Amino acid sequence: MTRDDARADGGTANADATATRDRPVRRSSNSFLGDVWVNFKRWNLKAVRNPFVLVVSLVQPVIFLVLFTEVFGNVAGAAVSQGLGDVSYETYLVPAIAIQVSLAAAVTSGIGLVNDIEEGMFEKVLVSPMNRTAVFVGKTAAEVFRIAVQVAIILGLGVLLGAEIELGAVGALGIVAVGVLFSLWFVALSNSLAVITKDQESTIIAANLLQFPLLFLSSAFLPLESLPEWIQTFARFNPVTYGVDAARSIMLDRDVMTVIEVTTFDGALDGIVPGVAVLLALDLALGAVAVYLISRASSSNVQ
Repeated sequence: MTRDDARADGGTANADATATRDRPVRRSSNSFLGDVWVNFKRWNLKAVRNPFVLVVSLVQPVIFLVLFTEVFGNVAGAAVSQGLGDVSYETYLVPAIAIQVSLAAAVTSGIGLVNDIEEGMFEKVLVSPMNRTAVFVGKTAAEVFRIAVQVAIILGLGVLLGAEIELGAVGALGIVAVGVLFSLWFVALSNSLAVITKDQESTIIAANLLQFPLLFLSSAFLPLESLPEWIQTFARFNPVTYGVDAARSIMLDRDVMTVIEVTTFDGALDGIVPGVAVLLALDLALGAVAVYLISRASSSNVQ
């Protein structure tokens, strides 16, 4: 081989090395959807193997549904009748409990992530070739699936207790959809708290510290006009109010939105559309924060 041939071969090798270096490296042999599916299956299997947290997140709203209808039904029912006419308290309360179960189930999302961090599983995921956005999307999809099932259980129990869904099965599906949409922002918040605190107790305390004030300082259990003025003011900035009012508009097939007056649409849509719009904006904002925090996490800062 001549010196010119060697020089030519060397130039070709350098060019190949440069092209290889500049070529984007795939983190995974799977597609984005493939990575989502892997994480969806993993988190559902994890839930099946440890159903205690799921049961707890469902039992609490069931207790609220039974106690509020049986113990406070007469008193609260009178307040409801003044504003909505012949609507039973069971019918009025079920959408609020559907939102509550979405909130309670979303709290467990961050707890599951903290368990992964404490057991070292999250560190393994971070160094794996999977797309990190897909990791969060798959985990969220698994939790959304379970939340939808839990909301459906609450609706079934509510009907057994005497609640009426004006739109029937279509209305029930609509309420489940609102419950899922509502849960997404708190799922994102719960996961963000988990990545920031990296501690199970801190995540549980922070999430539960928000849960009950958000529920009681809203239109969930009583009409806003029957509550103190300062609660009405807080409720205008409370995501629970928008979720409950949107679900309740579907339940009653009429506009019962209490914090935004919309007359652009017809009937129940005037209560559903603004509530869904607010929740969607909140989901996108907090979801982006959660994805950013997870994508920025490294194996060194989750140990």
